[in-house]
Amino acid sequence: MQIFHYHLVSSKVRELEGRYVGKLGFNLVARYGRIGEETVSYESGFSWEQLDGRGFKLRLSELERGSINVVVQPGQWELPRVDHLGLALDEEEFFTVLSRAQAKDLRVQEHGGRRTFISTNAGYRLEVHPPREWLDELLAEADDFRLSELHLLADDPETKALALAELFDVPMYDSEVQIGDTLVRFLPGGPQGRPQLEAERFAVASEATGSSFER
Repeated sequence: MQIFHYHLVSSKVRELEGRYVGKLGFNLVARYGRIGEETVSYESGFSWEQLDGRGFKLRLSELERGSINVVVQPGQWELPRVDHLGLALDEEEFFTVLSRAQAKDLRVQEHGGRRTFISTNAGYRLEVHPPREWLDELLAEADDFRLSELHLLADDPETKALALAELFDVPMYDSEVQIGDTLVRFLPGGPQGRPQLEAERFAVASEATGSSFER
């Protein structure tokens, strides 16, 4: 069981994308969006000025480093909020989590047989995956770069942490939940609904490196 992905929503997508690429060393996988009615995507190598000149309207940007995939999407909040966390599970864990979600009457959505989302009823969603070839390849990079801590501001930290802990049947300590190698820490003083990104800590070649989100 491991967190490999998180999806952020912000009104300052370009600045947020630039932070991951410039400060944290992520690679831009692609920018996805539209030109008129046509769905298009652009890999790295195209500047924002070039895309603006083509009339490109961004839907989301995808970034990766090591075993971590981050997606940033345009939204109404200046400071980024988490729409969902993505977790890699083994086959047994995957079906156990789905059964647990159904027993709790949580909404489960399947997207084309490729993605499964669970609503926590606590303001954020979870994207769960059984073993997949592309995911195994991504997680193989965990020794080079992985997420060790994720700090999120919330209006009700205990409720948001409890939703995560109960669904995956893992211990919870003072609004902190350990999921595989990642500690998810919910902190007070955040907004209602989706939690707000406060800080990340990554492990690089067995050394920890921290980064708070800069306001």
